[in-house]
Amino acid sequence: MHMLYNSDHYVVVEFDLSHAGEAPIAPHGGYEIVDKLARRGIFLNGAAAEGFKRGVSALVERGPTEEEVDDFIAGYTALAQQPVILH
Repeated sequence: MHMLYNSDHYVVVEFDLSHAGEAPIAPHGGYEIVDKLARRGIFLNGAAAEGFKRGVSALVERGPTEEEVDDFIAGYTALAQQPVILH
């Protein structure tokens, strides 16, 4: 688990399960995105995770502002249905 991004609105964590000792649920890992304001999250794996990774790489090459990164992430959190529950 590696935190990639943390703003006032979003947190993005990368899960690399390729080196895990147990059989992973998602063989190649994925990304968890949490919308702090909406208190919802989504886990991306497979093709969705690859598309997210490519999009982030292209965005980083341009040297984005935090607002641009948040706008990009917002496109994925629109699909988030999992509520964030604190215990």
